[in-house]
Amino acid sequence: MPKVSRHTATQGGDYGSVVDHSEDLEPYTVDFLTFRADVDHTPLLKGLPDDRCQCPHWGYVFKGELVFRYPDHDEVYRGGEAFYAPPGHVPVHTEPGSEYLQFSPADDLRRTSEVTMTHFPPLTG
Repeated sequence: MPKVSRHTATQGGDYGSVVDHSEDLEPYTVDFLTFRADVDHTPLLKGLPDDRCQCPHWGYVFKGELVFRYPDHDEVYRGGEAFYAPPGHVPVHTEPGSEYLQFSPADDLRRTSEVTMTHFPPLTG
């Protein structure tokens, strides 16, 4: 049976403000995410339908706080809480130090990532 941990994941990377350890367990992608800084994804989602993430996510927040904006409300997810984020959301706040696990349909996430990575600031070293 397929499995993955933060330490065995072979995809993702260190993007400065966020560290992503991920693996495809088709038909899903599993992401272990750690945020070093508060990231508003609004500018990263420009170009997607309604400039919102169209990929659903199921997750669990180990620590910290996330705020996802929907057309009619904001949803706050805190450490110790599981969540479902349906299509049409925008992560607008991620408390620095937040860590969470996320499961997403792999094909939907790839389409989203193709857009977001074009807006992500380049790393300088």
